[in-house]
Amino acid sequence: MTSLADQDEATLGGPMSILVRQKRDHVRLDELLHELGTTAGDQQAEVFTQLNRLVFAHAFAEEALLWPVARRVLPDGEAITLEIEKEHQEVNELVVSLEKLEDPEARQPLLDRLVEVLREDVRDEEDVLLPRLQEKLDTRQLVRLGWAWEAVRRTAPTRPHPVVARRPPGNALSSLPLSVLDRSRDHLDRAARRSSPQGTARSRFERASRTLAAAAGALEKLPPFTRGERPDTHRA
Repeated sequence: MTSLADQDEATLGGPMSILVRQKRDHVRLDELLHELGTTAGDQQAEVFTQLNRLVFAHAFAEEALLWPVARRVLPDGEAITLEIEKEHQEVNELVVSLEKLEDPEARQPLLDRLVEVLREDVRDEEDVLLPRLQEKLDTRQLVRLGWAWEAVRRTAPTRPHPVVARRPPGNALSSLPLSVLDRSRDHLDRAARRSSPQGTARSRFERASRTLAAAAGALEKLPPFTRGERPDTHRA
């Protein structure tokens, strides 16, 4: 098998292929991780928002659409996808911890671990799982998967939800309500950062974002949204 990192667009099935779309997101992820380490304050918070929007929508589309295909066509698809789901779960938990953190001194170790897990996840996907799928699926199938994955990704949640199942049906059922809440929070947080630090508008936007966060936290615990997951995926 050849890693996706060592293959060009044509070999991966063309620009609409699921493999090219995955690799494209991984390149953008690498850029954002670099920016995360070279920014601070509101600028780093904006990078973090962009990182979340990329990572969680990307992972949601994988778990809802791509990994079920892998489990169906690969003899060891269950074991491989379970390992990646565990990585996704740790990313969810790390970002939640970062959002709740009050001690600035404790932030950097969590960021370092987040970067480490995200890079491990990319390597597991590009070096192991996706090349295996490439061997099993023809170009037409890869392109169809690419279009379907993109449609799911564009309407997926953009925030961590560690309680929600990493597998259908729970993740699929939670998609619409959590996506609406998450994307609304993204806009509110950006509006807050554009406002004066001492102004009342900023505090109103931040308060509204916290309200939506609380709503999402309550929503993700509903029983239909936790169905379908392997128990050993959850770390917390």
